[in-house]
Amino acid sequence: MPWSTAFDDPVRVSNKHKLLTLQDAADYIMQLPHDAQHEAHWQTAIETLINAAETGGGWVMFARIAMLRALNADGSRG
Repeated sequence: MPWSTAFDDPVRVSNKHKLLTLQDAADYIMQLPHDAQHEAHWQTAIETLINAAETGGGWVMFARIAMLRALNADGSRG
């Protein structure tokens, strides 16, 4: 599947910002500080995003869930 594949439901980062696609989520992670990117919850999100891009299917849902969990772990949601 292409990185432009959309999540079934957007991932809300804040009241004004949401991630619509696998690429949006990957870009968001790449903008995090280097140390944060290496935290376990972000590593899980990265792995599931890659699996979703390579395989599709249920991995897109798992990637969305991993992003939500990582955002909640960081307290980044506003």
